[in-house]
Amino acid sequence: MNHSLAKLCVVLLAATPAISEAARAWLLPSQTVLARSGGWVAVDAAMADDLFSVNQGAMQIENALTVTGPDGAAVTPQNSYKGRSRSSFDLELRQPGTYRIAVADSMIMARWEGEDGKPKRWRGTAAEMAANIPANAPKLEVEQVQRRVEAFVSVGTPSEVKSMQGSGLELVPLHHPNDLYARETTKFRLLIDGKPAKNLEVKLVAGGTRYRDAPEEMTITTDASGEFAVTWPTPGLYWLDAGIADEGASVPNVKKRRVSYNATFEVLPQ
Repeated sequence: MNHSLAKLCVVLLAATPAISEAARAWLLPSQTVLARSGGWVAVDAAMADDLFSVNQGAMQIENALTVTGPDGAAVTPQNSYKGRSRSSFDLELRQPGTYRIAVADSMIMARWEGEDGKPKRWRGTAAEMAANIPANAPKLEVEQVQRRVEAFVSVGTPSEVKSMQGSGLELVPLHHPNDLYARETTKFRLLIDGKPAKNLEVKLVAGGTRYRDAPEEMTITTDASGEFAVTWPTPGLYWLDAGIADEGASVPNVKKRRVSYNATFEVLPQ
């Protein structure tokens, strides 16, 4: 390798971003609208700063993935796979109407000072806390982290969106999420533990961020009813991001909580 090529490699390696907790979580169906039932869609689940490039880490979907069919019944994903940079699965869409795809989980994260004075960290389920967090650990900080990541797929005429849990951040579509068009305005509502998530900042980012110098985020704040409206500037894929930090943890002896909600939408040309 000559000197110039070696120097170029060093520059490229220095410019490569590392995987971080700031990576965006998203679900991406191969299609969001199908003409008739009986077809299939493939769905990717990944963590990546560049929307929607598969270039960082796979999302963990085992024991967290649910698919709700148009009739409210659970739909079983098929051919699930987890690689280094993405997870994926297939869905057979046998019924007309709208399917709600969600990856939702809740975990406990703890930090404390070890006997050697060095910081210790642990993450796991609430049931595993007692066995993994030392009693009376110095400088102990414990929080619950709730996450919900969603996408929507419709076959034929879109139907009512099913499934609400009443826990964490959830989206209530006031306009159908598979009936979005550029330069039109859509309204949504966000709930926190089943109640309006008022005065919450919501960000929307168009896909293809790696091809833009600036992210070009749209920032909107929910009203007292948890509602917000967005006018889609151009066709394409969009990623929604919202989060709350509060003391509403549902786990005994844990107060602090971080809650996030992400969704992918496809906006069509008029």
